[in-house]
Amino acid sequence: MNFEATKEFILNKLQKELNPDLFYHCYNHTIDVYKSVCRLAKMENINGIHLIYLKTAALFHDSGFLLSYENHEDSSCIMASKTLPLFDYSSNEIELIIKMIKSTKIPQTPETHLEKILCDADLDYVGRDDFFMIAHKLLCEWNKNGNPLSLTKWYQIQVDFLLKNNYFTLSAIELRETKKKENLNEILNLLKEI
Repeated sequence: MNFEATKEFILNKLQKELNPDLFYHCYNHTIDVYKSVCRLAKMENINGIHLIYLKTAALFHDSGFLLSYENHEDSSCIMASKTLPLFDYSSNEIELIIKMIKSTKIPQTPETHLEKILCDADLDYVGRDDFFMIAHKLLCEWNKNGNPLSLTKWYQIQVDFLLKNNYFTLSAIELRETKKKENLNEILNLLKEI
């Protein structure tokens, strides 16, 4: 397989072809998840071919937005299954990557260690200082794409989401769980003031 050529191809495609109304599910989100995958993989001692599978899944996990907004994980799997053979990924490797992508659908359902790392990387931001800035990008995206919400309703959805969200790897729990709880408390305090 030719990972570097795959990476160049999909990042170029995302940068040039994603709808500019995707304020959250944009090129920068893919880069963010890719970097988070690399950090978590190192902490979780993932390397070699397994790291390549994980990085490939990170690059393709939201590529389905090139095809459709709804059920984008399914479209991302289609994108991966059509693209990866061109870069000499085997059918078994593609199947493994597709399973990783499918596991990121909310609510997340990872089974393998690699799936857990990808899921944690996809939601890494909920336990970071830039949570509110990134979350508001998603609100803007929803508003622009036919799902308008008031700020109060948005914060209520975020409370429910953060209460249900769990990190799966010890590394992500160590890195992000404390800040995730702080972000949740901040939203609860905001809701009291509204």
